[in-house]
Formats: sequence, C-alpha cells, structure tokens
Amino acid sequence: MNLISLMQNVIAPWVKARINAKSEFGASLVEYALLVALIAVVCIVGITFLGGRASSKFNETGSKL
Repeated sequence: MNLISLMQNVIAPWVKARINAKSEFGASLVEYALLVALIAVVCIVGITFLGGRASSKFNETGSKL
C-alpha cells in the first residue's frame, strides 16, 4: 500500500469522521442549551405567577392568626 492510497483509504475517512463528530457535538450542545433556557423561562414565569398568590395567602393567614 503506497502513501497516497493509505491517505485516501484510511486517513481521509478518519479525519472526516472526526470533523463530523465535532459538528454534531456542537449542534447537540446548542440544543441542550436552548432546552435549559426554555425550562428556566418556564420556571421563572411559574414562580412569578404563583409567587404573588402564595404571598397573598401567607399574608391572609398571618393576619388571621
């Protein structure tokens, strides 16, 4: 096996696989980051919505005591 055929048959596919693996890793990393950001927004909205109601209930209960 000469050097050119080694390059074409072994090294080039390995390099292409490594480049594709890194690009897929970056894409999945972005997807996970977006998912975490969406969950954080939902939690913040939920806490803001329920926080006011809980505060008023605590105040009401405290005044009754």
